[in-house]
Amino acid sequence: MQVLFLLRKCIQLFELRIIDSKEQKVTMGLDRYTKEFKSNLIIAFPIMLGQLGHILVALVDNLMVGRLGAAQLAAISLGNSLVFIALSLGIGFSFAITPLIAETDGANNIEKGRLHFHHGIIMCTINGILLFLALLLAKPILYYLDQPDEVVALAIPYMEVVAFSLIPLMIFQAFKQFADGLSQTRYAMYAILVANVVNIIFNYFLIYGIWIFPRLGVVGAGWGTLISRFFMLGLLVFMLSRKRTFKPYFQISNVSHIRWSEFRELFRLGFPTALQMLFEVGIFTAAIFLSGILGTNAQAANQIALNLASMTFMIAVGLGVTATIRVGNQKGKRDYPNLRRIAISIFLLVFLIEAVFAVAFILLKEMLPPLYIDNPEVILIASQLLIIAALFQLSDGIQVSILGALRGLQDVNIPTGICFIAYWIIGLPISWYLGKPDQMGAQGIWVGLLAGLTASAVMLYFRFNYLSKKLIRSTQNHILTSN
Repeated sequence: MQVLFLLRKCIQLFELRIIDSKEQKVTMGLDRYTKEFKSNLIIAFPIMLGQLGHILVALVDNLMVGRLGAAQLAAISLGNSLVFIALSLGIGFSFAITPLIAETDGANNIEKGRLHFHHGIIMCTINGILLFLALLLAKPILYYLDQPDEVVALAIPYMEVVAFSLIPLMIFQAFKQFADGLSQTRYAMYAILVANVVNIIFNYFLIYGIWIFPRLGVVGAGWGTLISRFFMLGLLVFMLSRKRTFKPYFQISNVSHIRWSEFRELFRLGFPTALQMLFEVGIFTAAIFLSGILGTNAQAANQIALNLASMTFMIAVGLGVTATIRVGNQKGKRDYPNLRRIAISIFLLVFLIEAVFAVAFILLKEMLPPLYIDNPEVILIASQLLIIAALFQLSDGIQVSILGALRGLQDVNIPTGICFIAYWIIGLPISWYLGKPDQMGAQGIWVGLLAGLTASAVMLYFRFNYLSKKLIRSTQNHILTSN
Protein backbone atom coordinates (compact mmCIF):
# COMPACT_ATOMS: atom_id res chain seq x y z
CA MET A 1 0.00 0.00 0.00
CA GLN A 2 2.85 2.39 0.77
CA VAL A 3 4.36 1.73 -2.66
CA LEU A 4 1.06 2.57 -4.37
CA PHE A 5 0.76 5.72 -2.25
CA LEU A 6 4.24 6.87 -3.32
CA LEU A 7 3.47 6.12 -6.97
CA ARG A 8 0.30 8.21 -6.78
CA LYS A 9 2.30 11.08 -5.31
CA CYS A 10 4.77 10.80 -8.20
CA ILE A 11 1.92 10.89 -10.68
CA GLN A 12 0.55 14.03 -9.06
CA LEU A 13 3.92 15.70 -9.51
CA PHE A 14 4.29 14.61 -13.14
CA GLU A 15 0.65 14.89 -14.20
CA LEU A 16 -0.58 17.33 -16.83
CA ARG A 17 -4.33 17.93 -16.73
CA ILE A 18 -5.68 16.57 -20.01
CA ILE A 19 -9.17 17.29 -21.32
CA ASP A 20 -11.15 14.39 -22.79
CA SER A 21 -12.56 15.59 -26.14
CA LYS A 22 -15.85 13.71 -25.69
CA GLU A 23 -16.60 14.00 -22.00
CA GLN A 24 -14.94 17.43 -21.55
CA LYS A 25 -13.72 16.43 -18.14
CA VAL A 26 -10.34 15.89 -16.53
CA THR A 27 -9.09 12.31 -16.43
CA MET A 28 -6.69 11.49 -13.64
CA GLY A 29 -5.42 8.41 -11.84
CA LEU A 30 -2.74 5.81 -11.69
CA ASP A 31 -4.74 3.37 -13.84
CA ARG A 32 -4.22 5.64 -16.88
CA TYR A 33 -0.62 4.49 -16.77
CA THR A 34 -0.75 0.97 -15.36
CA LYS A 35 -3.21 -0.12 -18.06
CA GLU A 36 -0.40 0.45 -20.58
CA PHE A 37 1.94 -1.97 -18.81
CA LYS A 38 0.68 -4.97 -20.79
CA SER A 39 1.11 -3.24 -24.17
CA ASN A 40 4.56 -2.02 -23.13
CA LEU A 41 5.68 -5.49 -22.11
CA ILE A 42 4.33 -7.16 -25.26
CA ILE A 43 6.65 -4.97 -27.34
CA ALA A 44 9.49 -4.88 -24.81
CA PHE A 45 9.73 -8.54 -23.85
CA PRO A 46 11.35 -9.79 -27.08
CA ILE A 47 13.70 -6.77 -27.02
CA MET A 48 14.63 -7.53 -23.42
CA LEU A 49 15.42 -11.15 -24.26
CA GLY A 50 17.34 -10.06 -27.34
CA GLN A 51 19.39 -7.53 -25.39
CA LEU A 52 19.98 -10.08 -22.66
CA GLY A 53 21.15 -12.41 -25.40
CA HIS A 54 23.87 -9.92 -26.34
CA ILE A 55 24.94 -9.70 -22.70
CA LEU A 56 24.81 -13.48 -22.37
CA VAL A 57 27.54 -13.66 -25.01
CA ALA A 58 29.75 -11.65 -22.63
CA LEU A 59 28.49 -13.65 -19.64
CA VAL A 60 29.37 -16.97 -21.27
CA ASP A 61 32.80 -15.61 -22.20
CA ASN A 62 33.34 -14.43 -18.61
CA LEU A 63 32.17 -17.68 -17.00
CA MET A 64 34.21 -19.91 -19.30
CA VAL A 65 37.35 -17.76 -19.34
CA GLY A 66 37.08 -17.04 -15.60
CA ARG A 67 37.89 -20.71 -14.95
CA LEU A 68 41.30 -20.08 -16.53
CA GLY A 69 42.24 -17.45 -13.91
CA ALA A 70 41.94 -13.79 -12.83
CA ALA A 71 44.38 -12.53 -15.49
CA GLN A 72 42.35 -14.13 -18.29
CA LEU A 73 39.11 -12.68 -16.92
CA ALA A 74 40.72 -9.25 -16.64
CA ALA A 75 41.94 -9.60 -20.25
CA ILE A 76 38.36 -10.09 -21.45
CA SER A 77 37.42 -6.93 -19.56
CA LEU A 78 40.31 -4.90 -20.97
CA GLY A 79 39.90 -6.18 -24.54
CA ASN A 80 36.19 -5.43 -24.51
CA SER A 81 36.78 -1.92 -23.14
CA LEU A 82 37.79 -0.56 -26.55
CA VAL A 83 35.36 -2.85 -28.38
CA PHE A 84 32.46 -1.52 -26.29
CA ILE A 85 33.41 2.07 -27.17
CA ALA A 86 33.30 1.21 -30.88
CA LEU A 87 30.14 -0.83 -30.37
CA SER A 88 28.39 2.09 -28.68
CA LEU A 89 29.10 4.34 -31.65
CA GLY A 90 27.82 1.79 -34.16
CA ILE A 91 24.67 0.92 -32.22
CA GLY A 92 24.01 4.61 -31.58
CA PHE A 93 23.94 5.30 -35.31
CA SER A 94 21.68 2.31 -35.91
CA PHE A 95 19.20 3.61 -33.31
CA ALA A 96 18.36 6.41 -35.74
CA ILE A 97 16.50 3.87 -37.88
CA THR A 98 13.87 2.93 -35.26
CA PRO A 99 12.16 6.31 -34.63
CA LEU A 100 12.08 7.08 -38.37
CA ILE A 101 10.50 3.71 -39.17
CA ALA A 102 8.08 4.03 -36.23
CA GLU A 103 6.95 7.47 -37.39
CA THR A 104 6.37 6.30 -40.99
CA ASP A 105 4.53 3.26 -39.65
CA GLY A 106 2.26 5.53 -37.58
CA ALA A 107 1.65 7.64 -40.67
CA ASN A 108 1.19 4.48 -42.84
CA ASN A 109 3.88 5.64 -45.30
CA ILE A 110 5.59 2.46 -46.57
CA GLU A 111 7.56 4.20 -49.34
CA LYS A 112 9.26 6.54 -46.89
CA GLY A 113 9.89 3.66 -44.50
CA ARG A 114 11.55 1.68 -47.29
CA LEU A 115 13.94 4.56 -47.96
CA HIS A 116 14.91 4.76 -44.29
CA PHE A 117 15.45 1.00 -44.15
CA HIS A 118 17.67 0.69 -47.24
CA HIS A 119 19.80 3.68 -46.35
CA GLY A 120 20.11 2.39 -42.80
CA ILE A 121 21.58 -0.90 -44.08
CA ILE A 122 24.18 0.95 -46.15
CA MET A 123 25.07 3.24 -43.23
CA CYS A 124 25.46 0.38 -40.75
CA THR A 125 27.59 -1.70 -43.14
CA ILE A 126 29.99 1.18 -43.68
CA ASN A 127 30.08 1.84 -39.93
CA GLY A 128 30.94 -1.79 -39.19
CA ILE A 129 33.92 -1.74 -41.57
CA LEU A 130 35.18 1.60 -40.25
CA LEU A 131 34.88 0.51 -36.62
CA PHE A 132 36.79 -2.71 -37.33
CA LEU A 133 39.64 -0.77 -38.93
CA ALA A 134 39.63 1.81 -36.12
CA LEU A 135 40.00 -0.92 -33.48
CA LEU A 136 42.95 -2.45 -35.31
CA LEU A 137 44.66 0.93 -35.31
CA ALA A 138 43.78 1.52 -31.64
CA LYS A 139 45.46 -1.65 -30.30
CA PRO A 140 48.66 0.13 -29.14
CA ILE A 141 46.56 2.27 -26.77
CA LEU A 142 46.32 -0.69 -24.39
CA TYR A 143 50.07 -0.51 -23.75
CA TYR A 144 49.79 3.05 -22.42
CA LEU A 145 46.92 2.63 -19.96
CA ASP A 146 49.02 1.48 -16.99
CA GLN A 147 47.45 -2.00 -17.08
CA PRO A 148 49.14 -5.25 -15.94
CA ASP A 149 51.46 -6.55 -18.69
CA GLU A 150 50.10 -10.09 -18.55
CA VAL A 151 46.56 -8.79 -19.01
CA VAL A 152 47.48 -6.64 -22.03
CA ALA A 153 49.29 -9.57 -23.69
CA LEU A 154 46.15 -11.70 -23.43
CA ALA A 155 43.71 -8.91 -24.34
CA ILE A 156 45.14 -7.82 -27.71
CA PRO A 157 44.67 -11.06 -29.73
CA TYR A 158 41.18 -11.44 -28.23
CA MET A 159 40.30 -7.88 -29.24
CA GLU A 160 41.51 -8.43 -32.83
CA VAL A 161 39.05 -11.27 -33.37
CA VAL A 162 36.09 -9.60 -31.65
CA ALA A 163 36.73 -6.38 -33.59
CA PHE A 164 36.02 -8.18 -36.88
CA SER A 165 32.69 -9.39 -35.48
CA LEU A 166 31.48 -5.76 -35.45
CA ILE A 167 30.90 -5.93 -39.22
CA PRO A 168 28.17 -8.61 -39.12
CA LEU A 169 26.86 -7.15 -35.85
CA MET A 170 26.34 -3.67 -37.32
CA ILE A 171 24.50 -5.09 -40.35
CA PHE A 172 22.38 -7.13 -37.96
CA GLN A 173 21.59 -3.92 -36.05
CA ALA A 174 20.21 -2.30 -39.22
CA PHE A 175 17.74 -5.14 -39.75
CA LYS A 176 16.91 -5.31 -36.04
CA GLN A 177 16.18 -1.60 -35.63
CA PHE A 178 14.05 -1.67 -38.78
CA ALA A 179 11.95 -4.55 -37.45
CA ASP A 180 11.72 -2.88 -34.03
CA GLY A 181 10.40 0.28 -35.67
CA LEU A 182 7.51 -1.77 -37.07
CA SER A 183 6.88 -3.18 -33.55
CA GLN A 184 7.97 -6.62 -34.83
CA THR A 185 10.49 -7.27 -32.09
CA ARG A 186 10.45 -11.04 -31.76
CA TYR A 187 12.48 -11.98 -34.88
CA ALA A 188 15.70 -10.36 -33.66
CA MET A 189 15.12 -12.09 -30.33
CA TYR A 190 14.95 -15.49 -32.03
CA ALA A 191 18.16 -14.84 -33.95
CA ILE A 192 20.05 -13.64 -30.86
CA LEU A 193 18.97 -16.54 -28.66
CA VAL A 194 19.88 -19.16 -31.25
CA ALA A 195 23.21 -17.38 -31.81
CA ASN A 196 23.92 -17.70 -28.08
CA VAL A 197 23.69 -21.47 -28.36
CA VAL A 198 26.17 -21.33 -31.25
CA ASN A 199 28.47 -19.13 -29.14
CA ILE A 200 28.39 -21.55 -26.19
CA ILE A 201 29.21 -24.53 -28.41
CA PHE A 202 32.19 -22.90 -30.13
CA ASN A 203 33.42 -21.36 -26.87
CA TYR A 204 33.48 -24.79 -25.28
CA PHE A 205 35.42 -26.32 -28.14
CA LEU A 206 37.85 -23.46 -28.75
CA ILE A 207 38.60 -22.18 -25.24
CA TYR A 208 39.41 -25.60 -23.77
CA GLY A 209 40.53 -27.45 -26.93
CA ILE A 210 37.80 -30.10 -27.03
CA TRP A 211 37.63 -32.80 -29.73
CA ILE A 212 39.53 -31.78 -32.92
CA PHE A 213 39.68 -28.09 -32.01
CA PRO A 214 42.85 -26.34 -30.74
CA ARG A 215 43.03 -24.96 -27.18
CA LEU A 216 42.95 -21.18 -27.78
CA GLY A 217 42.06 -19.92 -24.30
CA VAL A 218 40.96 -16.27 -24.29
CA VAL A 219 41.20 -16.02 -28.09
CA GLY A 220 38.83 -18.98 -28.40
CA ALA A 221 36.13 -16.88 -26.74
CA GLY A 222 36.67 -14.24 -29.41
CA TRP A 223 36.25 -16.77 -32.21
CA GLY A 224 33.05 -18.08 -30.63
CA THR A 225 31.65 -14.53 -30.63
CA LEU A 226 32.66 -13.95 -34.26
CA ILE A 227 31.09 -17.18 -35.54
CA SER A 228 27.86 -16.63 -33.60
CA ARG A 229 27.42 -13.08 -34.92
CA PHE A 230 27.70 -14.14 -38.56
CA PHE A 231 25.14 -16.87 -37.85
CA MET A 232 22.86 -14.35 -36.09
CA LEU A 233 22.88 -11.99 -39.07
CA GLY A 234 22.12 -14.73 -41.60
CA LEU A 235 19.25 -16.11 -39.55
CA LEU A 236 17.57 -12.70 -39.07
CA VAL A 237 17.79 -11.78 -42.77
CA PHE A 238 16.35 -15.18 -43.68
CA MET A 239 13.39 -14.79 -41.31
CA LEU A 240 12.51 -11.21 -42.28
CA SER A 241 12.77 -11.81 -46.02
CA ARG A 242 10.19 -14.61 -45.84
CA LYS A 243 7.50 -12.68 -43.89
CA ARG A 244 4.68 -10.89 -45.71
CA THR A 245 4.85 -7.89 -43.34
CA PHE A 246 8.36 -7.03 -44.47
CA LYS A 247 8.16 -7.85 -48.19
CA PRO A 248 7.19 -4.30 -49.32
CA TYR A 249 10.31 -2.97 -47.61
CA PHE A 250 12.64 -5.45 -49.30
CA GLN A 251 11.79 -4.19 -52.80
CA ILE A 252 14.75 -2.44 -54.46
CA SER A 253 14.34 0.07 -57.29
CA ASN A 254 17.11 1.73 -59.38
CA VAL A 255 20.17 3.78 -58.43
CA SER A 256 18.04 6.92 -57.98
CA HIS A 257 16.74 5.19 -54.87
CA ILE A 258 19.96 6.29 -53.10
CA ARG A 259 19.54 9.82 -51.77
CA TRP A 260 22.04 11.88 -49.79
CA SER A 261 19.15 13.56 -47.99
CA GLU A 262 18.31 10.22 -46.39
CA PHE A 263 21.88 9.79 -45.14
CA ARG A 264 21.78 13.32 -43.73
CA GLU A 265 18.56 12.51 -41.87
CA LEU A 266 20.06 9.32 -40.43
CA PHE A 267 23.21 11.19 -39.46
CA ARG A 268 21.19 14.00 -37.85
CA LEU A 269 19.61 11.49 -35.47
CA GLY A 270 22.36 8.88 -35.37
CA PHE A 271 25.40 10.97 -34.55
CA PRO A 272 24.02 12.58 -31.35
CA THR A 273 22.60 9.21 -30.29
CA ALA A 274 26.01 7.62 -30.86
CA LEU A 275 27.56 10.33 -28.71
CA GLN A 276 25.00 9.66 -25.96
CA MET A 277 25.98 6.00 -25.88
CA LEU A 278 29.67 6.88 -26.18
CA PHE A 279 29.51 9.17 -23.17
CA GLU A 280 27.82 6.49 -21.04
CA VAL A 281 29.94 3.57 -22.24
CA GLY A 282 32.98 5.83 -21.94
CA ILE A 283 32.53 6.39 -18.22
CA PHE A 284 32.10 2.65 -17.63
CA THR A 285 35.21 2.04 -19.73
CA ALA A 286 37.04 4.61 -17.60
CA ALA A 287 35.90 2.60 -14.58
CA ILE A 288 37.61 -0.46 -16.09
CA PHE A 289 40.85 1.46 -16.57
CA LEU A 290 40.70 2.96 -13.07
CA SER A 291 40.09 -0.53 -11.65
CA GLY A 292 43.08 -1.82 -13.61
CA ILE A 293 45.29 0.74 -11.89
CA LEU A 294 44.20 -0.75 -8.56
CA GLY A 295 45.35 -4.22 -9.70
CA THR A 296 44.26 -7.40 -11.47
CA ASN A 297 41.87 -8.49 -8.70
CA ALA A 298 40.10 -5.13 -8.60
CA GLN A 299 39.72 -5.18 -12.37
CA ALA A 300 38.34 -8.73 -12.35
CA ALA A 301 35.86 -7.78 -9.59
CA ASN A 302 34.80 -4.72 -11.58
CA GLN A 303 34.13 -6.94 -14.58
CA ILE A 304 31.93 -9.28 -12.54
CA ALA A 305 29.83 -6.45 -11.08
CA LEU A 306 29.63 -4.71 -14.45
CA ASN A 307 28.49 -7.87 -16.20
CA LEU A 308 25.74 -8.49 -13.64
CA ALA A 309 24.58 -4.86 -13.75
CA SER A 310 24.58 -4.97 -17.56
CA MET A 311 22.16 -7.90 -17.58
CA THR A 312 19.57 -6.05 -15.51
CA PHE A 313 20.22 -2.88 -17.50
CA MET A 314 19.18 -4.71 -20.68
CA ILE A 315 15.66 -4.98 -19.25
CA ALA A 316 15.55 -1.19 -19.07
CA VAL A 317 17.05 -0.93 -22.56
CA GLY A 318 14.19 -3.06 -23.87
CA LEU A 319 11.67 -0.65 -22.37
CA GLY A 320 13.71 2.29 -23.65
CA VAL A 321 13.39 0.95 -27.20
CA THR A 322 9.69 0.42 -26.52
CA ALA A 323 9.46 4.09 -25.55
CA THR A 324 11.10 5.04 -28.85
CA ILE A 325 8.66 2.88 -30.82
CA ARG A 326 5.45 3.92 -29.05
CA VAL A 327 6.37 7.60 -28.78
CA GLY A 328 7.39 7.58 -32.45
CA ASN A 329 4.03 6.05 -33.40
CA GLN A 330 2.12 8.72 -31.47
CA LYS A 331 4.29 11.42 -33.00
CA GLY A 332 3.35 10.15 -36.44
CA LYS A 333 -0.32 10.34 -35.41
CA ARG A 334 0.23 13.74 -33.73
CA ASP A 335 -1.51 12.41 -30.62
CA TYR A 336 0.61 14.19 -28.00
CA PRO A 337 -1.55 13.65 -24.87
CA ASN A 338 -1.35 9.87 -25.39
CA LEU A 339 2.33 10.21 -26.27
CA ARG A 340 3.03 11.70 -22.83
CA ARG A 341 0.79 9.23 -21.01
CA ILE A 342 2.38 6.19 -22.68
CA ALA A 343 5.90 7.48 -22.02
CA ILE A 344 5.22 8.04 -18.32
CA SER A 345 3.71 4.55 -18.07
CA ILE A 346 7.03 3.17 -19.34
CA PHE A 347 9.02 5.23 -16.83
CA LEU A 348 6.90 3.85 -13.98
CA LEU A 349 7.22 0.28 -15.23
CA VAL A 350 11.02 0.61 -15.42
CA PHE A 351 11.11 2.01 -11.89
CA LEU A 352 9.20 -0.95 -10.47
CA ILE A 353 11.25 -3.57 -12.32
CA GLU A 354 14.60 -2.02 -11.44
CA ALA A 355 13.55 -1.74 -7.78
CA VAL A 356 13.13 -5.52 -7.71
CA PHE A 357 16.61 -5.99 -9.21
CA ALA A 358 18.11 -3.58 -6.68
CA VAL A 359 16.76 -5.65 -3.79
CA ALA A 360 17.98 -8.86 -5.45
CA PHE A 361 21.53 -7.50 -5.84
CA ILE A 362 21.69 -6.64 -2.14
CA LEU A 363 20.32 -9.99 -1.00
CA LEU A 364 22.50 -12.05 -3.38
CA LYS A 365 25.69 -9.99 -3.26
CA GLU A 366 27.71 -12.81 -1.68
CA MET A 367 26.24 -15.59 -3.83
CA LEU A 368 26.66 -14.21 -7.37
CA PRO A 369 30.43 -13.46 -7.65
CA PRO A 370 31.53 -17.08 -6.90
CA LEU A 371 29.71 -18.13 -10.09
CA TYR A 372 32.46 -16.33 -12.03
CA ILE A 373 35.67 -17.10 -10.21
CA ASP A 374 37.15 -18.91 -7.21
CA ASN A 375 39.25 -16.08 -5.76
CA PRO A 376 38.33 -14.82 -2.27
CA GLU A 377 39.66 -11.28 -2.77
CA VAL A 378 37.91 -10.83 -6.11
CA ILE A 379 34.67 -12.18 -4.64
CA LEU A 380 34.86 -9.79 -1.66
CA ILE A 381 35.44 -6.70 -3.82
CA ALA A 382 32.71 -7.71 -6.28
CA SER A 383 30.17 -8.23 -3.47
CA GLN A 384 30.89 -4.70 -2.21
CA LEU A 385 30.43 -3.24 -5.69
CA LEU A 386 27.08 -4.99 -6.08
CA ILE A 387 25.66 -2.93 -3.20
CA ILE A 388 26.37 0.28 -5.12
CA ALA A 389 25.21 -1.32 -8.37
CA ALA A 390 21.91 -2.05 -6.64
CA LEU A 391 21.47 1.64 -5.87
CA PHE A 392 22.08 2.89 -9.40
CA GLN A 393 19.70 0.34 -10.96
CA LEU A 394 16.88 2.86 -10.51
CA SER A 395 18.74 5.85 -11.98
CA ASP A 396 20.18 3.84 -14.85
CA GLY A 397 16.81 2.37 -15.80
CA ILE A 398 14.98 5.69 -15.65
CA GLN A 399 17.56 7.60 -17.68
CA VAL A 400 17.71 5.05 -20.51
CA SER A 401 13.90 4.90 -20.79
CA ILE A 402 13.62 8.70 -20.91
CA LEU A 403 16.35 8.81 -23.55
CA GLY A 404 14.27 6.34 -25.57
CA ALA A 405 11.20 8.56 -25.31
CA LEU A 406 13.18 11.63 -26.37
CA ARG A 407 14.58 9.64 -29.28
CA GLY A 408 11.01 8.84 -30.32
CA LEU A 409 10.39 12.60 -30.35
CA GLN A 410 13.58 12.88 -32.46
CA ASP A 411 15.02 15.18 -29.80
CA VAL A 412 18.68 14.17 -29.61
CA ASN A 413 20.94 17.24 -29.40
CA ILE A 414 20.13 18.62 -25.95
CA PRO A 415 19.95 15.12 -24.40
CA THR A 416 23.46 14.55 -25.77
CA GLY A 417 24.68 17.61 -23.88
CA ILE A 418 22.92 16.38 -20.75
CA CYS A 419 24.66 13.00 -21.00
CA PHE A 420 28.05 14.66 -21.38
CA ILE A 421 27.54 16.86 -18.32
CA ALA A 422 26.16 14.03 -16.18
CA TYR A 423 28.81 11.44 -17.00
CA TRP A 424 31.97 13.44 -17.68
CA ILE A 425 31.53 16.65 -15.67
CA ILE A 426 29.81 15.08 -12.65
CA GLY A 427 30.40 11.30 -12.65
CA LEU A 428 33.98 10.85 -13.89
CA PRO A 429 35.69 13.34 -11.54
CA ILE A 430 33.97 11.68 -8.58
CA SER A 431 35.07 8.22 -9.79
CA TRP A 432 38.64 9.42 -10.29
CA TYR A 433 38.93 11.07 -6.87
CA LEU A 434 37.10 8.49 -4.73
CA GLY A 435 38.65 5.61 -6.71
CA LYS A 436 42.16 6.32 -5.44
CA PRO A 437 43.72 3.63 -3.22
CA ASP A 438 43.85 6.05 -0.26
CA GLN A 439 40.14 6.93 -0.67
CA MET A 440 37.45 4.31 -1.35
CA GLY A 441 39.22 2.28 -4.03
CA ALA A 442 36.96 0.24 -6.32
CA GLN A 443 33.85 1.28 -4.40
CA GLY A 444 34.67 4.95 -4.96
CA ILE A 445 34.78 4.37 -8.71
CA TRP A 446 31.24 3.04 -8.61
CA VAL A 447 30.02 5.89 -6.39
CA GLY A 448 31.00 8.17 -9.27
CA LEU A 449 28.99 6.03 -11.68
CA LEU A 450 25.99 6.32 -9.36
CA ALA A 451 26.30 10.12 -9.22
CA GLY A 452 26.53 10.45 -13.00
CA LEU A 453 23.55 8.20 -13.72
CA THR A 454 21.37 9.96 -11.14
CA ALA A 455 22.21 13.39 -12.55
CA SER A 456 21.39 12.13 -16.05
CA ALA A 457 17.99 10.73 -14.98
CA VAL A 458 16.94 13.98 -13.28
CA MET A 459 17.99 16.33 -16.10
CA LEU A 460 16.53 14.12 -18.85
CA TYR A 461 13.17 13.96 -17.11
CA PHE A 462 13.00 17.74 -16.95
CA ARG A 463 13.71 17.82 -20.69
CA PHE A 464 10.95 15.31 -21.52
CA ASN A 465 8.50 17.03 -19.21
CA TYR A 466 9.11 20.37 -20.92
CA LEU A 467 8.86 19.03 -24.48
CA SER A 468 5.77 16.86 -23.98
CA LYS A 469 3.83 19.66 -22.28
CA LYS A 470 4.90 22.09 -24.99
CA LEU A 471 3.61 19.79 -27.74
CA ILE A 472 0.27 19.33 -25.96
CA ARG A 473 -0.17 23.07 -25.45
CA SER A 474 0.65 23.80 -29.08
CA THR A 475 -1.97 21.28 -30.24
CA GLN A 476 -4.61 22.68 -27.91
CA ASN A 477 -3.85 26.21 -29.05
CA HIS A 478 -4.11 25.12 -32.68
CA ILE A 479 -7.55 23.58 -32.01
CA LEU A 480 -8.76 26.74 -30.24
CA THR A 481 -7.46 28.92 -33.09
CA SER A 482 -9.15 26.74 -35.70
CA ASN A 483 -12.46 26.99 -33.86
